[in-house]
Amino acid sequence: MMMKTVTAFGAMILVALGTAGAAQAQQQDVLLQLQQKFEQGKYSKKGADGCMMCHRKTEGVDAIFDGVHGDPNTVAGPMAGLQCEACHGPQGKHRGKNEPMLTFGKDSPLTADMQNSVCLGCHDDSQRMDWHGSAHVSEEVACTDCHQLHIAKDPVLSRSGQNDTCQQCHTKVKADSHKRSAHPIKWDEMSCSDCHNPHGSMAESALNEPMLNDTCYQCHADKRGPFLWEHAPVMENCANCHDAHGSVNEGMLKTRVPMLCKQCHAESNHPSTVPGGNGSIQTAGQGCLNCHSQIHGSNHPSGQAFQF
Repeated sequence: MMMKTVTAFGAMILVALGTAGAAQAQQQDVLLQLQQKFEQGKYSKKGADGCMMCHRKTEGVDAIFDGVHGDPNTVAGPMAGLQCEACHGPQGKHRGKNEPMLTFGKDSPLTADMQNSVCLGCHDDSQRMDWHGSAHVSEEVACTDCHQLHIAKDPVLSRSGQNDTCQQCHTKVKADSHKRSAHPIKWDEMSCSDCHNPHGSMAESALNEPMLNDTCYQCHADKRGPFLWEHAPVMENCANCHDAHGSVNEGMLKTRVPMLCKQCHAESNHPSTVPGGNGSIQTAGQGCLNCHSQIHGSNHPSGQAFQF
């Protein structure tokens, strides 16, 4: 597994060296040194013990041993193999900072793709099979932008930590989640990954299920049907009427009833009064929903108009 990581990472460095500009001379020098270190493959015989001789006083470094990545009893974990060097590369002549090591985060000389290749050396499974085609990759998001390793438990694995992490970038979604009608994300009763796969999927907007409706049906099973009388836009796409991240209208509707309904239903053939006054059955209370209460579908023999 580690050899796979080394090979992939080395290939990425070669590409970067071939495309680096004059302004990136310093970064190019670091990448060249890292490439040479990987070719030599001089790993420390002391493993983490050798690293901690200097780094034990570095804030947060020893916290790696409190989490799953620092557990030596986990066969697939880095501490059962090359230990610190499984992620940070061969030590070589690093003592005294003579040679650079692989570093992660915004200050790293490595691109997000390079950093991620190290993580994917182990985390290359079915849950991340669509990562390379995801929006996060195209936006050059690194694994460490969301995840923390030198910690007992990665905050993003909890609901509150995950929502806070996602909303640091998805600010509009954060604003929508605080509107009067929204899913209970702001109370951490739901997390973003309940609907989306942050590592990518074949569905639109990285949804967990192939279709938007299938994702919604995981919780709203009563809207699935089948119905004797089906409402076409409902069966087509829940987003035709609802904004899943939040709305100022009741039921997360995109527009108030009856105006939402009238985007499809012209008023010319309706026997009721024209919207306007408070006496109109279309505008008072729930508007169209005063009569058409089974708008998601009906199984009543006389429910063609979704009234029963």
